[in-house]
Amino acid sequence: MTATGHAVLGTVIAAKVGNPALAIPLAVASHIAADIFPHWDTATNIDKKGRKRVIVESFFDLIFGFLISYSIIFVLFPQTDLFYVFIMILASQGLDWLMIPYRLFGINFPLFKWTYIFQKSFNITLDKPWGIINQIAILALIVILAKLF
Repeated sequence: MTATGHAVLGTVIAAKVGNPALAIPLAVASHIAADIFPHWDTATNIDKKGRKRVIVESFFDLIFGFLISYSIIFVLFPQTDLFYVFIMILASQGLDWLMIPYRLFGINFPLFKWTYIFQKSFNITLDKPWGIINQIAILALIVILAKLF
């Protein structure tokens, strides 16, 4: 899933789960659950796009994710603490942050490599357009359900 997708999940968790002892593990678990659904992300087709393009797209995805997440908070869940949202976004994106040094920069540190291998075991990619459509539909449903309940 994109950084934006994980950020939205972290945002919803922050809005609905006030206890960080429960919310942080839930945010990490949401990363795994989200990546099981077929999806597109900025590293899909990295061999064709090239590392530099993936890095640039990932940067914009990261910024967009924070903008969307904070928009959701301001509009739908204004009572939520903004710093808490930030922490939940980082927790929900954490596995990607840990594998990026290995995947994009070739840093062969055991934790980075292990995280990459771990994620490859459940990450299911699907190229555009359906990989994006799936992601938007799932995230929209989660946000709507969070607002309703």
